[in-house]
Amino acid sequence: MKQLAACGLLLLLASMTAAGAGSENLSVSVADPYLELRTGPGRGFPVFHVVERGETVEVETRRTDWFQVKDAKGHEGWVHKSQMAETLLPAGVKLEIEDPGREDFGSHKREAGLLVGDFGGANVVAVYGAYSFNEHLAAELALAHILGNFSDGQYLTVGLTHVPVPEWRIQPFLSIGTGVINVQPKATLAGGEARTDQVAYAGIGVRAYVARRFMLRGEYKEYVIFTDRDDNEEDIEWKIGFAFFF
Repeated sequence: MKQLAACGLLLLLASMTAAGAGSENLSVSVADPYLELRTGPGRGFPVFHVVERGETVEVETRRTDWFQVKDAKGHEGWVHKSQMAETLLPAGVKLEIEDPGREDFGSHKREAGLLVGDFGGANVVAVYGAYSFNEHLAAELALAHILGNFSDGQYLTVGLTHVPVPEWRIQPFLSIGTGVINVQPKATLAGGEARTDQVAYAGIGVRAYVARRFMLRGEYKEYVIFTDRDDNEEDIEWKIGFAFFF
């Protein structure tokens, strides 16, 4: 556990130096009579501002079929890809928009998924979400339900993952994090008491691009559970499942 955690921490700290290194936003000009800016990424959000023909906007991020842009006056909103496809690059050609795929796998901003596996001999089902600071470093939030023979439980963790080679189709990664775990003994277990403890983990894993926005993910983690007794507990977890990126 100590060796795995130390290795993961060193790589994660090394990758954080790249997190603050941003790249310039793409700038495009409006070719249609106007460009509609919505308050959110969806047609259900209202149009609050229009950018007129000839004005420029900066593309800040993309979420599925919606682009977040900002005009010269500081108005920031969301534009559908159908309108963005009619904007012009500085060279005077139309902006070419490709659907997310293999090329976007290593540079996506968000992902979410469902994983199943084993936690200390009990079945575990987990959902997670992640936000990437750059191609190498991401923050993850996970919520899991543990189903055992003698007790059930839940845990909530937050951590960091490091992907050394984001350009690969099959990407190994390291993870490290902390959280809380709650365990409730079954009613048939006499003398058992529910308890909530802090946990820390270090792990390794792999994620593989499948198609479009989908990936397969597997991971192995070693946990330390900080109890109020004299000895802390250690558990091993493995999980596998599907996720999608956007």
